[in-house]
Amino acid sequence: MAAILTTALRRTREAGRRLVDLLGPTGDAARQSLAALVLNSVTSLVAGAALGAITGTLEALPGLLVMVPAAIGLRGNIAGSLGNRISTSIHTGTYRPSLKPDSVVGVNLLASISLTFVLSLGLAVVARVAAAAFDVQGAIGVLDMAVVSVAGGLLASVVVIGATILLTSVGVRRGWDLDALVAPTTATLGDVVTIPALWLAATLLLGRGAWTTALGWTLAVVSVGVFAATLRARISELTRIIRESLPVLTAAVVLSTLAGLVIQERLAVFAALPALLVLEPAFVSSAGSLGGILASRIGTNLHLGLVDPTLRPGVEARRDGLAVFSLFVPVFLVNAVGAWAVAALLGLESPGLGRMVLASLIGGSIAVAFVVALAYYGTITAWRSDLDPDTYGIPVVTASVDFVGALALILTIGALGITS
Repeated sequence: MAAILTTALRRTREAGRRLVDLLGPTGDAARQSLAALVLNSVTSLVAGAALGAITGTLEALPGLLVMVPAAIGLRGNIAGSLGNRISTSIHTGTYRPSLKPDSVVGVNLLASISLTFVLSLGLAVVARVAAAAFDVQGAIGVLDMAVVSVAGGLLASVVVIGATILLTSVGVRRGWDLDALVAPTTATLGDVVTIPALWLAATLLLGRGAWTTALGWTLAVVSVGVFAATLRARISELTRIIRESLPVLTAAVVLSTLAGLVIQERLAVFAALPALLVLEPAFVSSAGSLGGILASRIGTNLHLGLVDPTLRPGVEARRDGLAVFSLFVPVFLVNAVGAWAVAALLGLESPGLGRMVLASLIGGSIAVAFVVALAYYGTITAWRSDLDPDTYGIPVVTASVDFVGALALILTIGALGITS
């Protein structure tokens, strides 16, 4: 019996050390990462509260909800990849604190701005096509979607990208582990800023007749012009980032739009029980953050030669994956209780604390198991294809979990008999 207890304690200590190693190489770094995950959950609940509060707008503008998950994800994907590339440059010793166009930060900033313009426009087109294909009744037009997506997206991106640049600058000076901070921080900001930005754009800019139409065409032309100008720039690293980023971010937009369609189709349930709408952003964002941490760590370890890109994960990668999975219970428990409490404070209808917890934990186990596998295989696939895993890791994870997470949550809600 003593031997069994000794072995169990040793394995528990090893698991704890592995978790600390994953979250950061020191106790301070681990605490920073855990604080970022907690902040991500809290602020995602704020975003969920905002989403629950604008159900009237979502019902009045059919099809707008189709864009929301992709718009949120796009902010985090662009800024997260930017942060990851800068983080890797820090680890590999190529980082310089400069905003010049040919510097690491400058090139990534230009690429992020260009991608924000063109992909926000692309999102509007994809969302309108999806709404028509799946017969969303009374869906708003593509120019209206372009106004909301581009104007709201730019407003949100100024905050998210700016904060990411600031985070990397401060992180370098203070010795923070950016691999453990970038994913949850960008996901946090993407959640909190994007929904109000889209709502502001829809409220202030739509429904103004010819003026709205003219604005839609203007934003479309400017978006294409900015993207074309960036491609013509004679900066090889800038061109490489855009060419590598565009396919995966486009795929991310499509997948996240499918998540929006899933939620749009169940809007009646969410409108009747807005507490579930409060939970949804935190649910998806937490899964994406956990996967992003793992993808960031694997990407950095591939660059450093500490992980081999093999079909069967090595010991290092398996331990990191298990450490991430072990975090899902406390994180998703906090999400469920927090969503229930926020809904109660706002006077929003809820299915009850017990069923909120069950929905979050059961659906979360499915989403996190999926995202752990995807973080590993998506990152090594990019590496083996001679593509930058920092560019592909977070977008692949977060976009896929947008769809899979939303589907897992909705299927769990149905299995538990939670209906309107």
